[in-house]
Amino acid sequence: MPDTPVKSIFISSIHQNAGKTTMCLGLFKALKSRRIKTSFIKPVGQEVVNVGKVNIDKDSYLIGEVFKTSREYAKMSPVTIGRGATEKYIFNPNDEKVKKKILDSYHYLKKGHSVMVVEGTGHAGVGSVIDHSNADVAALLGTKAIIVSEGGIGKAIDEIMLNKALFDLRGVEVIGVVINKVRHDKYARIKKSLKRGLKNKGIKLLGVIPVQPLLSSPTIEQVMRRLGLTILCGKKAISRRVTNTIVAAMEPHNMIHYLTGGTLVLTSGDRVDNILLAVSSHLVKGGESVHISGIILTGGLMPNRKIIDLLKKSEIPILVTDLDTYTVAAQLENLICKIQKKDKDKIAEAARLVKQYVDIDAILNAF
Repeated sequence: MPDTPVKSIFISSIHQNAGKTTMCLGLFKALKSRRIKTSFIKPVGQEVVNVGKVNIDKDSYLIGEVFKTSREYAKMSPVTIGRGATEKYIFNPNDEKVKKKILDSYHYLKKGHSVMVVEGTGHAGVGSVIDHSNADVAALLGTKAIIVSEGGIGKAIDEIMLNKALFDLRGVEVIGVVINKVRHDKYARIKKSLKRGLKNKGIKLLGVIPVQPLLSSPTIEQVMRRLGLTILCGKKAISRRVTNTIVAAMEPHNMIHYLTGGTLVLTSGDRVDNILLAVSSHLVKGGESVHISGIILTGGLMPNRKIIDLLKKSEIPILVTDLDTYTVAAQLENLICKIQKKDKDKIAEAARLVKQYVDIDAILNAF
């Protein structure tokens, strides 16, 4: 018997970290809430997590854990490009082997399902080095595509058209575009302009999602692990989220204006005045407690024992490093933390954003 027709939706983007994972999480949740049998695959992955003895793409693992899918992780992540894999492939190409892995997994996962959510990796051309770009994979699987872009007007449309050109070349229909991370103060203007601008190009605007700081806010634990910092105390509170970072190189009477809930304070370990101010503001500010997320003591310097004892009693997460304050600040500025399975607040927010701002009916009606 022939396979039951499946709505196969390929989620691509203009570049990494534009919001594919948010879109996939939200779309998967929206479809399940409609009682539509949905499966997921990320044919080519770059960032992996070890599950047993197999390297699995992080997004496949995330979807599998969050939605309790078949847990066939090896099928959900058939091809991963780890360190050195591209160079190895260049000198020993085998596109048929890659194609077979992807097709076998796809056909296995789509059985008994009505919709397949297929997540790409970066922009339309990523994967070309192993002869399987996003556009190639979408064509191979016979999917239709959605392009996820970040906010903006001119640049966004330019990059969308560049990516669409590659899908067009491979005969893949782009059913529309989702614009992510749009500033609230520019939301109405950008939405209106993009809708008209994309319409002029024959492209449907499927949704405009406003920026949500929570989705880019790491926890203290993530900061600690990604930056290789050592924890001095406050381990029980490392799940606190960082919503703001300040470099406490100013005088305490100036610094106090910048201490708000969720602030991560960066200060040299010998700036006892600012350390004590951060601790005291954590306890009381304007009659209300202000729970800062943590303190990073930089420069390999440590306050005296009595101050350390006070820090321990405050239960604030205190991280230490030999790096200077501005090096750590630069690392934090460029820190990108993908959504993880224990980020229940981020997962719920991703689902809410897609449900509220993306036209799910238009996506389903495109088939």
